[in-house]
Amino acid sequence: MQKLSLSQSLQQKLSPQQIQFIKLLQIPTAELDTRIEEELEINPALEEGMDDEFDQKEDDPFDDDFGDDEYKDRTDDLDIDSYLQGEDYAGYKMQGDGNYSEEERDMPLATSSSLTDSLLQQFGYLSLSEEQRIIGLQLIGSIEADGYIRRSMQAIVNDLAFSQNVFTDAEEIQEVLHKIQTFDPPGIAARSLQECLLLQLRRKDQSDPYNVLAIRIIEDFFDEFSKKHYDKIQRRLNISDESLKRVVDVIIKLNPKPGSVEGEAGNVQYLIPDFILTNSNGKLELTLNSKNAPELRISRSFADMLDTYDKSSKQNKSLRETVSFVKQKLDAAKWFIDAIKQRQQTLLKTMNAIVRFQYDFFLTGDESKLRPMILKDIATLIDMDVSTVSRVANSKAVQTEFGIYPLKYFFSEGISTDTGEDVSSREVKNILKDLIDSEPKMNPLSDDKLEKILNDRGYNIARRTVAKYREQLNIPVARLRKQL
Repeated sequence: MQKLSLSQSLQQKLSPQQIQFIKLLQIPTAELDTRIEEELEINPALEEGMDDEFDQKEDDPFDDDFGDDEYKDRTDDLDIDSYLQGEDYAGYKMQGDGNYSEEERDMPLATSSSLTDSLLQQFGYLSLSEEQRIIGLQLIGSIEADGYIRRSMQAIVNDLAFSQNVFTDAEEIQEVLHKIQTFDPPGIAARSLQECLLLQLRRKDQSDPYNVLAIRIIEDFFDEFSKKHYDKIQRRLNISDESLKRVVDVIIKLNPKPGSVEGEAGNVQYLIPDFILTNSNGKLELTLNSKNAPELRISRSFADMLDTYDKSSKQNKSLRETVSFVKQKLDAAKWFIDAIKQRQQTLLKTMNAIVRFQYDFFLTGDESKLRPMILKDIATLIDMDVSTVSRVANSKAVQTEFGIYPLKYFFSEGISTDTGEDVSSREVKNILKDLIDSEPKMNPLSDDKLEKILNDRGYNIARRTVAKYREQLNIPVARLRKQL
């Protein structure tokens, strides 16, 4: 027999507007233009530009009344007057505001050919059959950004059969591959690091005995070489210390990522800072990148249209539907403008707290001045949720007089010292890097020795933490740091 029961639960759900604001908050400045263009395309009630009748007084971006990280869902009826009067769409001090032309905003970028363009140009000089041409294009399309082909020959055979209706075998594909591997940059289209190095070495002067010896080492002792077991190689080949050193110099000058040689400039990603921090006679001034303050307004024609409909007969069903559509678009446009404004306030409030927390660093640029800081510290300081601070810190950067830093750079754990103080893990990493940079190259410091040195300096740190920080700095273990 079935039983009926009644249970009560409490759930928190975000409204569509809140979800959209969260997405809007976490995107960086470089992507904001694209998001605004999308909104302009789908909402005819939203326009670019500033209404001349709007009062353009400047608001305080750090107003204490601000602090809600959840945007209230608007369910009340639209009040047209609130859209057309008294709104301040600029309202913030923006770096770069002033009299400048469109030409100054949109700076042209130099272009250059990509790696694929360069390879296709060289491929055009080969004398090939139609089937070989299709195979070659498939191979070039399989080359990854670093210059390698990581798909197996059999997988490419299958790709050609299914997508191009070309039936071939691995032997014919390798024949075409060898032709492509003669292209520039040397080492291109290799299937492994070993093959990449050999392709480059075989292009060198074969009358040089060190080049010949380098080829033999990579062919026969690649595993020993990659693990820096130089003593084993030296014994097996019966060569002197000087000869080994000369050969190693030849090999380490090769390019392990040949794809980075060509076309790199054409794909440069320019880091656009979200904030600009300047030092004016010892006083730090924080401004928001002006791209974060787009000039948006409500379409007057849309508002006039609604006014016309309101004065007409309300009996027509089609007319009522039109009025409903216009109100919906106007409401969405107003919400988007307000959301952009709140995004500016949230960004500034969060960054201002970070500057206050790390004031000594921003004043001097000395990394030893960085204090241990976690997301909760800033969230508590500005009375916001940790998730909101996390979204602001994600993919955002600040331009200082010492360079451009991602906001995540300033968040770090604390390490206790013998004096009972907490220091930033960033400071410990810098010391660790300095120790490794100055270590004897023939006898690198192990993690155990690094732990002892740091402990002697007063930093209470375990060996596993040393290993973790070393890996985060992309520094290999001591054995792989050994040099002749």
